Parts: sequence; C-alpha cells; structure tokens
Amino acid sequence: MARNPNRRPTHPGALLREDILPAARITQSELARRMGVSRLTVSEIVLEKRAVTADVAHRLGRVFGNGPGLWLNMQKAVELWDALEANRGEYDKIEPVKAA
Repeated sequence: MARNPNRRPTHPGALLREDILPAARITQSELARRMGVSRLTVSEIVLEKRAVTADVAHRLGRVFGNGPGLWLNMQKAVELWDALEANRGEYDKIEPVKAA
C-alpha cells in the first residue's frame, strides 16, 4: 500500500517507541547500553526530538539486525517532508532549467 503523501512520514523514533521496543521487551536504558550511547540520546530519538544520524543508524541496525538503511531511509523521508512543508512557497518560486 502506498504512503499517504498528505501525511508526515513516520519518524524512526515513533517506530522504536510504538513497535520495536515493546516487541523486543527492552527499555530505552537497555537499548542505550546495547548501542553504546547515552539514555538521553535514545530518549530524544524516541520522543522525536533528535534525528537518527548515520552513526545511530549503524548502531540501531546492529542491535536489531536490520542494518542502517531502514533507519536512514525513515529519517530521510521525515526530513524531506519537513523541508517541503516549511518551504513549499519558496520552492514553488524556483524556475527549473529547460532542457535544450
């Protein structure tokens, strides 16, 4: 099923909070320990206050066995959506180059 283009993509922190941590039966503190990061880092990601960086994506991918791509792709989708929503008017004013 295609994603609704009128809805903000799911932040990777929401996936962790709502699905992955409960299914894995681990706490944010345990995830932070396994990842080798602070609990604050995990908390801010789960609360959608921090982006998933390439480093964090590698760590999450290692912990959950799904690689970094899922996490980075989710973050990229959120960032693209947020940029478009914040700057749509400016983007609409940009004149594309016409191919010869």
